[in-house]
Amino acid sequence: MTIMFNNSAPTPPADGSRGERVRFHDLDAGYPGRPALHQLSASITALTMTALVGPNGSGKSTLLGVLAGVIDATSGQLRYAEGRPPAFVPQRGAVGDTLPLTARQTVEMGRWGERGLWRRTTRQDRTAVDSAMERLGVAGLADRQLGELSGGQRQRVLIAQGLAQQSDLLLLDEPTTGLDPEARKRITALLTDLVADGTTVVQATHDLDAARSADACLLLSDGRLVGQGPPEQILTPTALSRIWQPA
Repeated sequence: MTIMFNNSAPTPPADGSRGERVRFHDLDAGYPGRPALHQLSASITALTMTALVGPNGSGKSTLLGVLAGVIDATSGQLRYAEGRPPAFVPQRGAVGDTLPLTARQTVEMGRWGERGLWRRTTRQDRTAVDSAMERLGVAGLADRQLGELSGGQRQRVLIAQGLAQQSDLLLLDEPTTGLDPEARKRITALLTDLVADGTTVVQATHDLDAARSADACLLLSDGRLVGQGPPEQILTPTALSRIWQPA
C-alpha cells in the first residue's frame, strides 16, 4: 500500500475546474478472511460533497475508514493533495451514550491529535472548540451530558468534534442515520454550508435524499465501485434496484 502526500500547493486545472483532494487506485482492504474492498479506483474533488452510497456490506464504511487512516489498506495507492490530515466523524453508535462526557468534552476530543491526550488545552484549542460549537449551533449544550441529547443534537456535537480538528477534509460515517426528517435536513444543510465555506466533505450514507444533494456519488456494491459521477446520473432507479435487489 502506497500513501502519497502533496506538500506543495496544487496547480489549478487549466479549465478552471476544482482539483482533486484525494485519489485512490486499485485499493484493496478488509479483515482477516473477509476482504471488503476490491480494486477501487476513484477521486474526490476538492471543495465538493461526495456521497458514498450502497447497501450494508458494500464497503462504504471500510472505504471511509481507509481514507481516514483508521483502517489499513492491503494494497493500492492513496494520494492526498495539500491540506491537513482528514477529520473523521464516526457513526453516532461508536461513541457510547453511557460515557460520562459533556458535549464540550466530546468536541474537545477533536483537539487530541493536535496536542495529545494528556496535555492541557491551550487558548488555540479553546478557540477551535468554541468556533466549532458555535458553527454547529451546540454552544448552549456545552454542559449537557452526551447521553442526554437528542439524536440530532448529538450528531451536531460529533460533527463539531470533527470541525475542531480544523481540517479542510471532513469524513462522516452515516451522519443522518436514525434521525427524524427535520434533523436529517438540518444536518444536510449544515454540510452543504461547510462545503461553501471551503471544506471537502465525504459522507457514507444510506440516505438517498442526502446523497442526491451531494455534488458527486460513488456507488458501491460488494466492495466494488459500480458507479461514479453526479447523483442524477448514478442514483437511477435501474442502478439502485440492481444493487438493492432482494436476496
